[in-house]
Amino acid sequence: MIRTLGMTLLFLVAIGTALPAAAQIRLVPAYGDASLRGPARAAGVVVWSHGRSVESEDSEAPTPAYLKALGEAGWDVYRLDRMRVSDTLGNSAQALAGHAEALRARGYRRVVLTGQSFGAFISLIAAGRTDAADAVIGTAPAAYGNFTEAYDTYRENARQLWRLLRGVRSARVMLFFFHGDDFDPGGRGDVARAILVERGLHHLVVDQPAALTGHGAANTGLFVRRFAGCIVRFAEAAPRPDDPPCDAAWGRTPSDTFLQAALPGSSRAPALPDPSAGQFLGRWYGAYVNGREVLLNVERVAGNRVEAEYVLGPGIDPDQRFERVRRTGRLEDNRIVFDEPGRNVLRYRLRHDGRLAATWEDRNGPSRLDTVLRRVN
Repeated sequence: MIRTLGMTLLFLVAIGTALPAAAQIRLVPAYGDASLRGPARAAGVVVWSHGRSVESEDSEAPTPAYLKALGEAGWDVYRLDRMRVSDTLGNSAQALAGHAEALRARGYRRVVLTGQSFGAFISLIAAGRTDAADAVIGTAPAAYGNFTEAYDTYRENARQLWRLLRGVRSARVMLFFFHGDDFDPGGRGDVARAILVERGLHHLVVDQPAALTGHGAANTGLFVRRFAGCIVRFAEAAPRPDDPPCDAAWGRTPSDTFLQAALPGSSRAPALPDPSAGQFLGRWYGAYVNGREVLLNVERVAGNRVEAEYVLGPGIDPDQRFERVRRTGRLEDNRIVFDEPGRNVLRYRLRHDGRLAATWEDRNGPSRLDTVLRRVN
């Protein structure tokens, strides 16, 4: 991620730097040496490039969870870790192109370059310098600052992207643009598609998918649930007309396994509707950005007292197991609040479109998750 870009950094990013890069740019296994299958057994190799920050080393950033899907599909997964002192578009892209060629020479059948933000730019530049890359997957591509802190230059995140897409040699290109990304000048999806069509390159452009917002949206569990399968297919081969939709329906309707686990035991007869609160009764479904399904079953509303069952589906991490708890809360200014002592706080507000705006707040700190629930049978 790029957090702040001053004019000095922007100049260096644009023209490169003479600082030696070999010691500061390293190709390392994303999940340790034991995870690697080697060229003969792996489906291919993918190299992920992180973003760039001014005040911290993004080489310490965790590998995005969607890359685990590639590992599980038989791919060897690497990271290109870069120290800030030599991390310019020119230096890092040249190193990445060299690594792509070396991996191909080792015998890997497929070589895919992926990257976030600055790393997406690096991946595209590398694909313009070598034919060794079969595909590039870029999320929230940016290298020239954001609207808030680099207004005079952040539009280059569009103009320079067009230039890079026109320079890709032969790799197929998959790009993700997110709503509310402060580094995105807007309108990049349609232009990117047009350039890639003109170039005759196989491509997929996912422009502002629902419920995924901000520069780091690709780091979320919801992104994994929705797009990991599509990313694996794209890495393996060019898109085909009979492929499933890229944007999976996960989180829009309850999955079968979640429903089977959630509904038993949720059979209390609801109270007769209270004129002021009956609108809350029933089952409400949605998904958090961390990749967990959620069901709120409001069973009884009597006066200001609310009784409900709160159900969480398993997350993308092994320690995030299925959970079901009973909650007792209250009506407060036409909202429901569950804040029993020692428990996480849940808040719900009925929206004008008939859905529930939902907020989960950690009882021990500032952590918060927001989502929107819709009524289900």
